[in-house]
Amino acid sequence: MPPFVKRYQMLIVLFTALFSVNAVAGSQLLATGGVTQVEGSAGGGLVPWAVIAGYGDANEYSSGAFTTQVDLADFRLHSVGAYASWDNRWELSASQQRFTVKQTDVVLRQEVYGVKARIAGDVLYGPGPQWSLGVQYKRLLDDAVAQSLSADKTHADLDVYLAASQIHLAAFAGYNVMWNATLRASRANQLGFLGYGGDEQQRHQSLLEVSALMLVRPDLAIGVEYRQKPDNLSAIKEDDWYDVFVAWFPNKHVSVTAAWAHTGRIAGSDKQEGMYWSLATFF
Repeated sequence: MPPFVKRYQMLIVLFTALFSVNAVAGSQLLATGGVTQVEGSAGGGLVPWAVIAGYGDANEYSSGAFTTQVDLADFRLHSVGAYASWDNRWELSASQQRFTVKQTDVVLRQEVYGVKARIAGDVLYGPGPQWSLGVQYKRLLDDAVAQSLSADKTHADLDVYLAASQIHLAAFAGYNVMWNATLRASRANQLGFLGYGGDEQQRHQSLLEVSALMLVRPDLAIGVEYRQKPDNLSAIKEDDWYDVFVAWFPNKHVSVTAAWAHTGRIAGSDKQEGMYWSLATFF
């Protein structure tokens, strides 16, 4: 691949997607596949939803890629990845995350591989919510900091989650509304960048994650998210996360998300909050 193309490939993908309105994009309605959350699963920015990535319906395939950056006061999180889905039932995802401590040369890298299966219901047409079961395998590539904090495991671990999502048409002042509730079993410290488990808690904990949004236009959603976090290490405390977001779906090939994210204390630094940006493509 030529250096210029390699450097600007995400911009090329973006503009190709924006002007591919007439291309085949799958049978589902606009925005029903959500965006891509920071670990690579379809959902909101912070929370995996029960929806399957892309717009493929029964016997249809979909694929895509994403890039996300969260710019906090003292840290920066960058995540890139890709997904594939089929039959509106199965989803595979892979991502690499880079967590940078600003004003230093400390960079922590983690890989996340996800599998999600829709096990019941339909997010739009069923009498109840759509249910999906997911697994995220996390592999920490730089574990020196996790070892220094006495994390129970410093190489790899699993998150398992059960999610329920439903869209209610014209539910509030004529606007479509969607909600999601996810129950995650995890012991990942700060998503896993500080290892898994610790001296205060070694076992997986049941953690609640919720999202709610309203489609103010067919292509524009506003919403909020909340993600409960574990607190496993006595050396540093970990706070729950939340955000307020806007997601734009100009067509079935791309979504652009902007959010204000509040992550609380991270690695001893208080009041970490800042902008969240994400671009996802769907084909």
